[in-house]
Amino acid sequence: MKTGLLQPRCVSAARPARFRAGVARLAFLCLIALLCCLGRSRAAADWPHFRGPNFDGISPETNWFKPWPKEGPAILWRANVGAGFSSVAVSQGRLYTMGNTKDTESVFCFDAATGAPVWKHDYDEPLQPKYYEGGPGATPAVDGGRVFTLSKRGKVFCLAADTGKVVWQKDLETELRLAVNEWGFAGSPLVEGDALILNAGTAGTALDKHTGKVLWSNGTNTTGYATAVPFTLDGRRAAAVFAAKHLVAVDVKTGRELWRFPWETGWDNNNADPIIAGNHFFISSYDRGCALLEVRDGKPVLLHTNENLRSHMSAAVKIGAHLYAVHGREGKGRLNAFRCLDFATGQILWETTGLGVGSVIASADRKLIILSETGELVIAEATPEAYRPLARAQVLGGRCWTAPVLVHGRIYCRNAKGDLIGMSGAGRSSSELLR
Repeated sequence: MKTGLLQPRCVSAARPARFRAGVARLAFLCLIALLCCLGRSRAAADWPHFRGPNFDGISPETNWFKPWPKEGPAILWRANVGAGFSSVAVSQGRLYTMGNTKDTESVFCFDAATGAPVWKHDYDEPLQPKYYEGGPGATPAVDGGRVFTLSKRGKVFCLAADTGKVVWQKDLETELRLAVNEWGFAGSPLVEGDALILNAGTAGTALDKHTGKVLWSNGTNTTGYATAVPFTLDGRRAAAVFAAKHLVAVDVKTGRELWRFPWETGWDNNNADPIIAGNHFFISSYDRGCALLEVRDGKPVLLHTNENLRSHMSAAVKIGAHLYAVHGREGKGRLNAFRCLDFATGQILWETTGLGVGSVIASADRKLIILSETGELVIAEATPEAYRPLARAQVLGGRCWTAPVLVHGRIYCRNAKGDLIGMSGAGRSSSELLR
């Protein structure tokens, strides 16, 4: 048997130019393929926690939209998860959310493509419907094969993402003596390194994500309802905690306070997550207005404050130099509007009405995904020039305060009574999205 062709041969430095050109071309093609794969990977990023992979309410997906048929986007699946305002987290093909039925709070896991139930974890928790339907407000966070949840009254669970088995649990109210907010805890868990950071206690609490052990806790008083937002400034990793009466920046490892800015509101309703851009921090509350801060030499400096944006539950999204957000006003002459503002000045560039106290996220290709308070889904251009809707459809009924999610070419929406839908809102057929 001839074996010469199977034996390795040395490559001479005098290899013909045609061969070298072929190798160079092959390397170039491999590089292009790698870049394409990286691009697809980014476009197909999971949505593992509240406000998405970058904590800013913006999906990295692009080129996902084309106009819907007149009947609206195709509904891929429906489920009912009980009352609440928990949004969804999507990771490794599974979707996680929370709800309450007859004073039983539940963490749900579904197949994200088909809606098939995977597991459910139940525990006793009061519904607490005060001026609204009640139920949990926090969204699960997925990290390292585990799911982290926070209940309305402070029960923290670490669950196995594939089975729902309890890894550890902690009761913030009974074990740490942390005061529960008037409408319960609503800030979603934030995973930073080995820490699980919660907007609980006066200015945040952190647990070891592996064991539930308390790493640090900044006081026991009630706090705000927003989710802690991570950021890096001057080489330090920190989290912005929108507490009851202040915006507080803390070191994620130690909980040490770095700076704070006073922001008192009626009923301590600091609900919307801060928007962070470099050393600029934007905050907004519905009964006070908004403010833009700049951190200089480790201290926050107020650049401007006005009433041009009063955020209820949904935080704004920042695209380029502009904010897109739901504005609401309490009391006589109440006005709800969807507005575009100049981030630097706070100037209103345009507004539209009719969406109520809805919510908004966006995609990386400058599309706004708005869910109105009454369940109308709207896709619009993110442009400071004018309000330009591209598609709209009534997809839910009842009260809709929870922000939609765009991930893997699907849009997920829910209402207060727990109707959850997965939609082919991304310009692909149902069969493609179910693969």
